[in-house]
Amino acid sequence: ILSPGSLPNIVIILCGNKKDLDADREVTFLEASRFAQENELMFLETSALTGENVEEGFLKCARTILNKIESGELDPERMGSGIQYGDTSLRQLRQPRGSAAQAKQQCNC
Repeated sequence: ILSPGSLPNIVIILCGNKKDLDADREVTFLEASRFAQENELMFLETSALTGENVEEGFLKCARTILNKIESGELDPERMGSGIQYGDTSLRQLRQPRGSAAQAKQQCNC
């Protein structure tokens, strides 16, 4: 199993699916939660049927990646970072922390 401990810039979330079928559960919430914690993974349970926590899984991953970028832990401009921008005009929307002074010097507002 890959874990953030072995690859510090990777973001992994363990999603327990079919939360709506509680009677057919094979893994308890506690077991899955403990496994995620031991392996430094984010964890949540989802239901594709009801839509519960489906979007939240994507949002948690995106927030974690954004936090790593803002803290300087992850450089999206570095080749092999795994980050691709959908639109090149969006690249400068968010500045890494500590570069706010630089952004103000470049701003003409």
